[in-house]
Formats: sequence, C-alpha cells, structure tokens
Amino acid sequence: MQKPARYLVIVEQDGGMLARLFDDDMRLAAEFDASSEEVVVMTAGLQPQRGAIAAQWDKPLRGHSASERAAALVYTLDV
Repeated sequence: MQKPARYLVIVEQDGGMLARLFDDDMRLAAEFDASSEEVVVMTAGLQPQRGAIAAQWDKPLRGHSASERAAALVYTLDV
C-alpha cells in the first residue's frame, strides 16, 4: 500500500512547471504538469514555502539545478 502524499513541490523543468508529490519518506509518489486542475485543488488554502534547498531535498530533487530548487514552491499537504 502506498503512503499518502505529504509534500507537493512545484519546480521548473525544461522550461515548464512540474508538480511532484512526495510521501513522508521523500519518495516520489507522482509527477504531473503543474498547470493541471489537481494542483489548484490540492493547494487551496495552503501557503507554500519558497525554495527546496534544504538537505532533505538533495536526493528527491537531484537533477534540478540550484536555481530551480531555490525557486521551487513546497506545499505541505494535509494528510
């Protein structure tokens, strides 16, 4: 059974915006276009943290540049 998503990260990739869902263990649960309606629904009423530069994001966001990670929006989802 898959754990529920805890974090939603909106990050730039290849000129577009990507939504990535992670569980409590920072394992990728899903990845989709950040312009989808799902993002609007999931983030309603939530305030993001700007930047995914903490060490906990090193492995989950490997492949993203430092500037992409600094500009990322991190939402902590109600589980």
